[in-house]
Parts: sequence; C-alpha cells; structure tokens
Amino acid sequence: MTDPTAELLRRITRDPHVMGGRPCIRGMRVTVGTVVGLLASGRTEDAVLAAYPYLERDDVRAALAYAAWRSEEMDLPLVRP
Repeated sequence: MTDPTAELLRRITRDPHVMGGRPCIRGMRVTVGTVVGLLASGRTEDAVLAAYPYLERDDVRAALAYAAWRSEEMDLPLVRP
C-alpha cells in the first residue's frame, strides 16, 4: 500500500532553471507558494483550478501537503567543535 501523501508530493518538483528553483507543480511555472497563497487569501480550490486550467485537483492538494510538510521542519544550530 502506498502513502497517499507521498504520492501527492511526487507532483512537487524543484529545478534551478524553473522559477529560480522554487518548488513548482509538476515542473510547470506555477509555484507551491502561488497555489497556497491563493487558497490562504480566500480563493476556493475551484477558483484556483479555473485560473490555472492546466492544474489538476491533486496538484492543489499536493501544494498543501508540501506546505504542511515544510512547516514541520526544524532548524537546528550547527555545533562547531
């Protein structure tokens, strides 16, 4: 059985030649930040899909999953000997 979140996260790509290396949806020039920002500002999932007709519903879910995953990261100080 595969992890559904892991499947969604495969839709997120990073390429230094696309949008400066920011996380994007399936290699397109639509960043995770754009999608999450639209949702955070009150746009519905359907409105995001209408604005970007080449996106799929799972792309929106992938952006949210990626943002949630990144928000759980911890910064650890480097310990120098």
